[in-house]
Amino acid sequence: MNEINPQNSQNQNSQGQYQQGQYQQGQYQPIQQNQYYQPPQYNSQPPKKKKKPIYKKWWFWLIIVIVVIAVISSLGSSDDSTQSTDTTSSSISDIQDDTQESSEATEESTTKETTTKVTTTKETTTKKKIPAEYISAVRKAQIYSDNMYMSKQGIYDQLTSDYGEQFSKEAAKYAVEHIDADWNYNALQKAKTYQDQMAMSPSAIHDQLTSSYGEKFTKKQADYAIAHLND
Repeated sequence: MNEINPQNSQNQNSQGQYQQGQYQQGQYQPIQQNQYYQPPQYNSQPPKKKKKPIYKKWWFWLIIVIVVIAVISSLGSSDDSTQSTDTTSSSISDIQDDTQESSEATEESTTKETTTKVTTTKETTTKKKIPAEYISAVRKAQIYSDNMYMSKQGIYDQLTSDYGEQFSKEAAKYAVEHIDADWNYNALQKAKTYQDQMAMSPSAIHDQLTSSYGEKFTKKQADYAIAHLND
């Protein structure tokens, strides 16, 4: 038989009391058999469905159609805008041409007006410098032309005659050069006077018109009068 060691039995009793004290205080934790073992985890979510390719979805092809229509519309509007641009460019060109022509016309008109003003100014200046005798000679010469249908030479002689107007030769020359007279018309009116009042023949009238002692018209002026005597 084995001998019981009193010290060992005392130790076993103390250990049993210690373990019983741990059960009573709730501090006992069971020892895990395998601390590296983990139970398997299962996915509670259902499996995901596979996505269809994007080209198999209806809205993808709808977008494609809309894009194609937009491109075609933009091309059409581009052509229209090009035509509109051409039309606008043509209109602008026409307006520029009209503006240039108007500007040229305005410049021409301005030039003419300026020339007229300069000419008028020169005439006014000239009139201011004309002697009073010259002006009187012009007025008297105009009366002889309008009322008596005298020739250029006949008026000159009448203005310078000692028995006539007694103007200077310079004043008389200036006068016959500046009156408003149609010498062919004067010759014709004088020829009709000879025909109606004196019943002279065309040949006699022609001689009277060109005579240095008569009317003193030129031969060309007398020819015109005889040619139109019966008009």
